[in-house]
Amino acid sequence: MAGCQATSQHRFNHRSPDEPIIIDDQDPTAEASSFTQDTRDIYLSTLQVPVTYEDVLAIVPGLHARPPVLPPSADPDLSDIILPSDGFDLIFHVGVAGRGPLRMERVGHKFGYNMKDATGSHAPIVRVTREESSNSNRGQSEPSELERMERTRLSEYLIEPPVDGTEPPKRGFGKGYEAFPEEIFTEIDVEKLVHHLKKSGVEQIYSSLDAGHYLCDFIYYCSLAESRRASGKADKSTTKVIFLHCPPVDQPLSTEEVTEAIKKSVIWLCGAAAKSTNPST
Repeated sequence: MAGCQATSQHRFNHRSPDEPIIIDDQDPTAEASSFTQDTRDIYLSTLQVPVTYEDVLAIVPGLHARPPVLPPSADPDLSDIILPSDGFDLIFHVGVAGRGPLRMERVGHKFGYNMKDATGSHAPIVRVTREESSNSNRGQSEPSELERMERTRLSEYLIEPPVDGTEPPKRGFGKGYEAFPEEIFTEIDVEKLVHHLKKSGVEQIYSSLDAGHYLCDFIYYCSLAESRRASGKADKSTTKVIFLHCPPVDQPLSTEEVTEAIKKSVIWLCGAAAKSTNPST
């Protein structure tokens, strides 16, 4: 995620007779033999979301609308974005974490957002019963290792201190998100995706169950919840959602290496989606 906002759209072809896509680690020869001369285009709409809780809550629901609703672009020179009337097939979030390998996140969390955002604002306070508050406080005494790393990286963003010796208020998703669970897992098979990426040359990547309880985790949970809401089902979504954490540039991966990993991920995900829609092809 970035501190500014911009929108653009791109298209690239992800299959050709000479470069078959391997789904589920199938034999590329078998895949190529069933391939016709038809090609599939992937349309990419890119958006940088400001690193604030308020902007995430204002922007993300529109991404899952049908058709999607994007905020106005800050660049008047960019052409109008052509948006799919039936919504996006895939929303691929990318955010920066600390030094290290790529992390493909599996789950977003509803509560536990105690760090201030880039504007110094907190996540919304969630109103809970006294019993819920007691249970919640017992379970949030020690942050996870990845959350500690995120706090160290963002040391200038203060963590909300206790008031009069009490625990900080519970913060995260409240009004409008009551029906959603405390954790939402992506429907994408992250382990299979990571396995594919490693076999295709992206070695520094692993799956993760902790997105850090900051803006990356916040936007991931919001997107997963809104995907389910848009589909009209509490336990299943139409638009697939995934989040990739990448390190700062050259710590240790270059921009080109991260870009290649994202491209390979998108190609695999779109190929898997097409195969599930048309299993006979």
